[in-house]
Amino acid sequence: MLALDFSFLTPAVISGYIVKGFIFSLQLTLIAMLGGIVLGTLLALMRLSGRPWLVVPAAGYVNTMRSIPLVMVILWFFLLIPLVIGRPLGAEISAIITFTLFEAAYYSEIMRAGIQSISRGQVAAGYALGMSYRQTMGLIVLPQAFRNMLPVLLTQTIILFQDTSLVYAIGAYDLLKGFEIAGKNFNRPVETYLVAALLYFVISFSLSMLVRRLQQRIAIVK
Repeated sequence: MLALDFSFLTPAVISGYIVKGFIFSLQLTLIAMLGGIVLGTLLALMRLSGRPWLVVPAAGYVNTMRSIPLVMVILWFFLLIPLVIGRPLGAEISAIITFTLFEAAYYSEIMRAGIQSISRGQVAAGYALGMSYRQTMGLIVLPQAFRNMLPVLLTQTIILFQDTSLVYAIGAYDLLKGFEIAGKNFNRPVETYLVAALLYFVISFSLSMLVRRLQQRIAIVK
């Protein structure tokens, strides 16, 4: 049996090692979520435009990103982009850009499904009122699509939060990195990884319960 000792996890250790990593993981999640939704929505509209010069590049981007493991994209961007631009970006900046571009492919598919779930009759009604394609999408289709897809978007964001631990591969100081450094400094790696796993579970499970309640409320409104 392992002699587990969690006494080293004092408030000073938590504030000195863990909080910094948690703040970055939270920032990375929120920035990648917002940027991914915006870029993903644009990609979805491009794929639904019916114009080959928009459909082909958008479909190629989405299918490529969804076919490559995230950790490989993180490593490629971190190692190759500095060679192209001539200077390093830093682990944190690389992580933010990579996650935003990667998650946009997944948010794009969610938004595309949400847009397609809206009745074509509403689109036709918008055109009948003299609205342009942009006005119809912005005022009629997208608000309903966002409401319908909100639980799925939030579920993808929970997965995004879990995936932020992969920035460990490029040395970014995220939540997992904070636990790892604390474990090494106090020679308690088993305890720190157990607490890290528990914290990830508590946060993800709590958010999943909130998403479930939101999904029930949206179902009632419908």
